[in-house]
Amino acid sequence: MKAVVLAAGEGTRLRPLTEDKPKGMVAVDGEPILTHCFDQLAALGADELIVVVGYLKERIIDHYGDEYEGIPITYAHQRDQQGLAHALLTVEEYIDDDFMLMLGDNVFQANLEDVVRRQREDRADAAFLVEEVPWDEADRYGVCDTNKFGEITDVVEKPDDPPSNLVMTGFYTFTPAIFHACHLVQPSNRGEYEISEAIDLLIQSGRTIDAIGLEGWRIDVGYPEDREEAEQRLQQKVTIEED
Repeated sequence: MKAVVLAAGEGTRLRPLTEDKPKGMVAVDGEPILTHCFDQLAALGADELIVVVGYLKERIIDHYGDEYEGIPITYAHQRDQQGLAHALLTVEEYIDDDFMLMLGDNVFQANLEDVVRRQREDRADAAFLVEEVPWDEADRYGVCDTNKFGEITDVVEKPDDPPSNLVMTGFYTFTPAIFHACHLVQPSNRGEYEISEAIDLLIQSGRTIDAIGLEGWRIDVGYPEDREEAEQRLQQKVTIEED
């Protein structure tokens, strides 16, 4: 299964860490965030990494070259950062089957394999990790509603009045149907083409989207304090394994 990694963002909220490097190259526990992403995707059986680059893309390309641990890397260029659905369309030509999608600014220690396993069961058009967050933080994310079967019934991006505190994380699996939905997405109030809107279009068309509850943890490295928390958690994991 191919794996798409979105790494075009500038990371303005991470400054000064991103003044001379893209967000994905910010070090967490001694390695760029992208290295953590690539390691996990390799463990999940990715046979190709398709990395969407943009801001200071040469730093990523020069660092990783054309393969990672024997897995070929293809680069797609998002010249204007206009949202995740817009970024995803830059890889459409490279995808012809089910694929993984990971946001290149997330650090996971979680049950990603459950999402891949569900996709391979061929019962859903998409699956992704969801987690419950404090209600006062839900408006920072794509918020989901689910039915009794664990299927996503509604997704809304960064709502002023969240309908739930169940939110999307940064790991998904899709069939190529997601690209047709991305083509239909209109700019949001933020002026971006949102992946949540594309997922909602899939739902409205009658396709099945499965929610997999997160077991473990993930950190969306958006601010310097997020980077520090991710480092602490990774170091705790090493300490536990050594004990």
